[in-house]
Amino acid sequence: MHANTLLSRRPIGDLLDVAGACAVQNSPPGSALLALAARVDGVTGDHVDHLVAQDKSLLQTWCMRGSPFFFPTADAPVFTTGVLPTTEAARLRLIGGVGPALDTLGIGLDEVVKRTVAQIGPVLSQRATAIGELGAELADRIADTLTAAQRTAWQSPGPYGANQPLGEAVVHFCLRILTLRGIVCLAPRTGNTAPFVLLEEWLDGPLPKTDPAADRATLLRRYLRCYGPSSRGEFATWLGVRAGDVDPWWDTVANELTPVEYDGRRRWIRTEDLEELRSAHEASGVRLLPPGDPYTQTRDRDTIVDPKYRRAVWKTVGAPGVVLADGAVAGIWRPRKSGRTLTLTVTPFQSMSSRLRALLREEAAPVATLRGATEVDVRFDDPAS
Repeated sequence: MHANTLLSRRPIGDLLDVAGACAVQNSPPGSALLALAARVDGVTGDHVDHLVAQDKSLLQTWCMRGSPFFFPTADAPVFTTGVLPTTEAARLRLIGGVGPALDTLGIGLDEVVKRTVAQIGPVLSQRATAIGELGAELADRIADTLTAAQRTAWQSPGPYGANQPLGEAVVHFCLRILTLRGIVCLAPRTGNTAPFVLLEEWLDGPLPKTDPAADRATLLRRYLRCYGPSSRGEFATWLGVRAGDVDPWWDTVANELTPVEYDGRRRWIRTEDLEELRSAHEASGVRLLPPGDPYTQTRDRDTIVDPKYRRAVWKTVGAPGVVLADGAVAGIWRPRKSGRTLTLTVTPFQSMSSRLRALLREEAAPVATLRGATEVDVRFDDPAS
């Protein structure tokens, strides 16, 4: 909780430092704003929009597990180059699901990424384009570079979406690699769409040239700071690859790690964090964490949630928010907005004291404001079984 800035809120001037701890996932859309508000005083949507759209000091792009994240622009190499796997096989696993399509086409991932890179400039220059339109335009251009047999498969319906050609779906996958190569990023949402832009145009210049090995090392150090003690397998799951893929990250910092035993299993922590791990931190108060919050991104889930409540907290579709009370995950919450009123339905895992209920209602007011509501109604369900 200390490493995830959940013991006490930081001042608004520290927002970029907080976002840079391990980046902040923004799926479902808007969850990053709530996660930052749980950690930083005075967060508003206008302030975050300014950092992204005008100041350009906060960047959004696809990152770990192919999901959209916010992080400081100054840390972009860590969360782009530092995330990109070093082998084609691992890159395939990171973006997931495109392998059968590539087999049908008889093209490797790196080759189709190369063709996408060759076309992205002419298609996206001086534009902000949603993925549907962008993918269709890129696919049309790439089709002209293929053999007749490949073109037929490329333009045929694929299994990924209704009436979506196979090649267009492949391009969607490839764009995830382009984000990690610092070629494209996400511009602020317009309505329900987060359009793509060329990163170099968005920032008025390319990302600085850095050492990929150093970027991977920094990423792992930040991960271990927020989620250690941890194992190779847990880091791999957080990143979106397999345990056997993470040597290029792990080996670079192996001499900085100390093994520890927890629950009969060996894990590793950064040696410089070991003393702090042994120190007690007081945790009090309530936080309403959104779905996908950095704190619940830990892969050692039993350390923060009783196993019998895991299915309630972590859902593949329609995940709830989490109630953090006095240092414990004490329940889940779901919002429903009607007009200008936001109703928060809280399901505690066990009986909740009147003090915690009062604190929770206080926390709910700024959540409502961030969701565009002027009134908030907090309702409590019976404790979850």
